[in-house]
Amino acid sequence: MCLFFCAFEIHPTYRLIIAANRDEFYERPSQPAAFWPEAPELLAGKDLRGGGTWFGITRSGRIAAVTNYRDPRSHRNDAPSRGMLLTDYLLGRTDPAAYLEDVRRKGAAYNGFNLIVGTTRELFYYSNRRGGVITLTPGLYGLSNHLLDTPWPKVVRGKEALGDLLSRGGDAAPEALFDILSDRSIAEDRLLPETGIGPEWERILSARFIASPVYGTRSSTLLYVDRQDRVTFIERNFNAEPQPRETARFEFSLTRNDAV
Repeated sequence: MCLFFCAFEIHPTYRLIIAANRDEFYERPSQPAAFWPEAPELLAGKDLRGGGTWFGITRSGRIAAVTNYRDPRSHRNDAPSRGMLLTDYLLGRTDPAAYLEDVRRKGAAYNGFNLIVGTTRELFYYSNRRGGVITLTPGLYGLSNHLLDTPWPKVVRGKEALGDLLSRGGDAAPEALFDILSDRSIAEDRLLPETGIGPEWERILSARFIASPVYGTRSSTLLYVDRQDRVTFIERNFNAEPQPRETARFEFSLTRNDAV
């Protein structure tokens, strides 16, 4: 996951709305979101190289998402897969805050990451590039490849677009959220961050929806959880083409042990 927006406890119908893009090299093999045969309670995409995922939810309401922290100078090829941090949480029973404290103690072994874990009623954030575990209070959040709410252009403008949409009330229709995620506008050079990848790639990666010959947005995912604990999960998958290859939709009610 490389672009993540979250509206937590600020909408009258939905306690949680997430809209996110996963950006990756086109050649990296992965499976689209589905309930995993080996773990039927888990709905997530799967990275077929590392074995983990980038975003997922379980039938009991455990949620996790990760973005990479862009810092090529500190990248290590021998670091463990960050995607496994999600599956370890999603398939476990550890309290989310306690889980992130455990991750914090071993976080230096990984390349840079931002990790959000929790349930539909509590969310926590941790980055191994700064500080400790943060409890997310009700609000609107944006995350890309730096720290939470870092004001990169696509984060700022995406949050503004989502906030404007939600302020109108109503059901925050999926097509409106997909429109926010599909924006291909490139930021002005004066607004670009300097993360060590050079100005050409900074421009390419400044769009919410990324397109290049070798790397781009592979999936756009929406998650809605309403106040009756009903989940709607919608994903569109891409692979170097402007139109989605497929759209999948999943709907289910959370099991009772989440509603505490």
